[in-house]
Order: sequence, then structure tokens, then C-alpha cells
Amino acid sequence: MLDLIHWIYDVFYFMLNSSSQYLPNLTWQVAVIAPNVPALFEAHFGVPMAGAVLNSVNIRLNAQAIAFLLGHSKSEVVMVDQEFFTLAEEALKIQEGNEKNFKPPLLVVIGDKSCDPKSLNYALGRGAIEYEKFLESGDPEFDWKPPEDEWQSIALGYTSGTTSSPKGVVLSHRGAYLMSLSNPIIWGMDERAIYLWTLPMFHCNGWCFTWTLAAVCVTSICLRQVTAKAVYSAIAYAGVTHFCAAPVVLNTIVNASKEETILPLPRLVHVMTAGAAPPPSVLFAMSEKGFRVTHTYGLSETYGPSTVCAWKPEWDSLPPIKQARLNARQGVRYVGLERLDVVDTKTMKPVPADGKTMGEIVMRGNVVMKGYLKNPKANEEAFANGWFHSGDLGVKNPDGYIEIKDRSKDIIISGGENISSVEVENVLYTHPAIYEVSVVARLHERWGESPCAFVTLKPEMEKNDKQQLIDDIMKFSRSNMPAYWVPRSIVFGPLPKTATGKIQKHVLRAKAKEMGPVRESKL
Repeated sequence: MLDLIHWIYDVFYFMLNSSSQYLPNLTWQVAVIAPNVPALFEAHFGVPMAGAVLNSVNIRLNAQAIAFLLGHSKSEVVMVDQEFFTLAEEALKIQEGNEKNFKPPLLVVIGDKSCDPKSLNYALGRGAIEYEKFLESGDPEFDWKPPEDEWQSIALGYTSGTTSSPKGVVLSHRGAYLMSLSNPIIWGMDERAIYLWTLPMFHCNGWCFTWTLAAVCVTSICLRQVTAKAVYSAIAYAGVTHFCAAPVVLNTIVNASKEETILPLPRLVHVMTAGAAPPPSVLFAMSEKGFRVTHTYGLSETYGPSTVCAWKPEWDSLPPIKQARLNARQGVRYVGLERLDVVDTKTMKPVPADGKTMGEIVMRGNVVMKGYLKNPKANEEAFANGWFHSGDLGVKNPDGYIEIKDRSKDIIISGGENISSVEVENVLYTHPAIYEVSVVARLHERWGESPCAFVTLKPEMEKNDKQQLIDDIMKFSRSNMPAYWVPRSIVFGPLPKTATGKIQKHVLRAKAKEMGPVRESKL
């Protein structure tokens, strides 16, 4: 570990003294298909030291999607955890069928004693090299070289978002350096921390915490599979003080059964959340259980979180639910992000800080990606007018904190009025029967569009009369939101999600379209 730390500081020193700005092409690629295991953590250092670019692949993708990623990135080495070897093998077969001059990559299988040895033996029988033996074949005297330029690529990651068209996000050494040091500054993390890997390392390189934890000498605890019980157990028995998680994971933690929880917490546990905007009700519930949640916001294109809802001392005296509402905002820019604003998309001028005027959230600086791999059209759109366009619509509050209201494509226009699906969802999340909810536009005979709520009920509510629940949710909505926000339709069932746990609103929009328009009542 000390050697890794020395390498980090050597490279960081080199980066600080570099000034070239050219954009080199990607060098050779190493793809890693693995859950949160030590080998994936090690790859975040070994791969760049070998002069290659790391491509951490989402293990929740199917073989078809992984075949596309491997082919698009032209990965020459594929490291795969034994549990996912057959998935990688299937993906490579698909890739071979799609390419005329297919060249098989070097296959390295990562063994794990906690897994069934049959999968490891199968991989070795198919010609894969075992990870530890692969490391032994290296040269202990290898003289690694820092990047010739800090703008060279360090990692490649593919977006999943809520669409079916993945884009390859290319990240630089410079950006990774700045973000990895911004993280502990924002979070107040030092070497006494014990970090639990609940956030996938394959997702934005674990929001750059792979490099952060080594730089600050933090203890890492890897978790192959995330469950509420595993999280509570790690806190109780392994001394965990910090972990990162998407709001969907926080929702699982606060709704865990008594058998899965170990409460009260033995210590204050710091949680960083980002991804979809967290409902204030979930933040409130986490706080009640003893977690201190730092709410951040960002994208794959910004190395993970790049804004933070910085806690203000004056909030300490406010009622907890008011604190949660304030903490649900996306906040102010990270220390490593040069520029952040909310602008009018037509004029590119900043919107007034009135908490009402909507605009697009845009960023600029070194912790914004180099660009999308082999996708000039997407790059032109993403960087129009010299800013990176997030696609998120928000407002700027009088205190300067930004707040997401919706994705541009998710705004519901009813009778000429804009309705934020996020704000409707935040209210519905406070209903005692609702476990998850997503709101999209459905055609309306009179108003053009109206809110349609897709709802997953809490397990104990599943057997209740559905019509009675619909009536109760409607009554609750009319009491807690403007009349034109009230969903005109409610659909029960599981919500479709991407491989990173984001709700696929485009799928729900298609379902709402199939349902046809809401008919105006004749009564």
C-alpha cells in the first residue's frame, strides 16, 4: 500500500508541474468486469502505471451491452471476476460475431475464496490466466513512467443513464487527481476513516474514491453484494464510519426490517449520496437513524459528484424535516470545479437567484470529461457554447444553492403550466404506503399532459385493496400539492431500472403513451 501511496504523490507532483494542453488519443485499454473486490481497487493503480486506460465495466449489464463496450473501446485485456466469467465469455462470443477482424483479448480471471470454485476452474479450463499468477509473471523491477502529459486519459466509463445508447466518457489524469483530492476536503475525511464499498467501483471509478482512499490512507472494506443487513453488520462489527450510496440504496436502508438492522448505530456514520435527487423524506429518515448525509450531485461526465449541499451552521436549529428539505438541494460547486451555473438555454445568460426561474445546469473546468469516445456529434452538443450541458433543469436559490427541478425531457406541461416530476415524487414519497415512485407525463384530453405516477408499494401494503390505495393516494396528493400537480393516473408495480439502479423514465413514458390520453370526466 505504501508503494501505491508513493506512486500517487509522485504522479500528483508531476501533474502539478505539467502545462501541456493537447488531447492525445486513448492508448491500449484494460477492461475489468468485477464487483467491489480488491483486484478492481488495485487495477485503478496498476493499469495507469502500465501506461494503459482503465475501463471498469458495469457487472449488471447483459452480454450484448458488454460486447458493445468491449468492441467500442477495443479492450486488449479483459480481467473478470470468476463469478462473471461466463457473462464475459458470452459477450466475447457476441463481439466475435460482430467483428470481421476480431482479435481475442488476454483473459485474466480473478479468483475469490468466497465463491464456488467451479466457476474459477471453468475459467482456467477455458484458457484464462489466474489473477495472482498473472501478477507473479510481472517484472518486480519494472520502471513505471508517469504520463507524458496530465491531460492524457486515465479511465473510460460508459454512461447508462436512462437511455439505451451508452456513450464512452473519457477521463484525464488531471481531472482524476483534482477530484480525488476534492473528495476528502468536501467530506472532511482523514486517515481515521473506515470506508465501506457500497458504491460500485465501476460507477465513475467509485466517484474517484478509489484514488481518494489511497491518498488519505483510509481503510477500505470491500462488499461483493450490497444489502441493508450487510451495511448494518459492517457498521456494527467492522467499525465503518463512511460509505457512499445512491438514493435507492438509502431507501433500502431506511426501509429495512428489524431483522436486517442493528440499531442504534454505535457511532455517527457519514454517508455521501448522489445520483437521482434524493427525496427529503429519505434524507429525514436517514438522519433519524443516526446517519449524517452529505448530499452531492454530478454525472459520469464530471467524474462523479461535482456539487455539494454544504451544511450551514444556522440549519442546526431548524426542525429536522426543514433540514432535510434544505439538504435535498444540489448546492454549490466542488472545490475542484471551476465554474457552475444555471443558465437560460437560449441566451446562455445566468438565471436570477430567485428560486423560481428555471434554466439548465452547466459546468466548466478540469473535472469535466475530455469528451465522449468516437462520438463527435455528442461532444458538439454536450460542449455547446463552451459549457458542459448537464441536461438537468434547475433553479438558483437566493443563497446561491442550485436545485434540480427535473430533466429537460421529464418536465410535464399541463394546461401551459410546467410541473416538475421530481417535486411531485418528493411529495408522494412521504405517503406511508409508497416504497418507490416515478412520475411521467401522460396525454390528457383537456390539459395536454397530466402527471402519471408509477408506484411500488411497501411489502406490507401489497395485499391491500388497490382501488382503496389509489383513492387514499389521490386524497393525500390533493392535501399536499397544488391541484394541477395531482396525478391523474396511478399504476402499481415494480419500476424498470438501468444497470446502475436509475429508474428508466423513457420506459415509463412509453407505457404511459400506450395507456392513451386521460379522458375528461363528464361529471
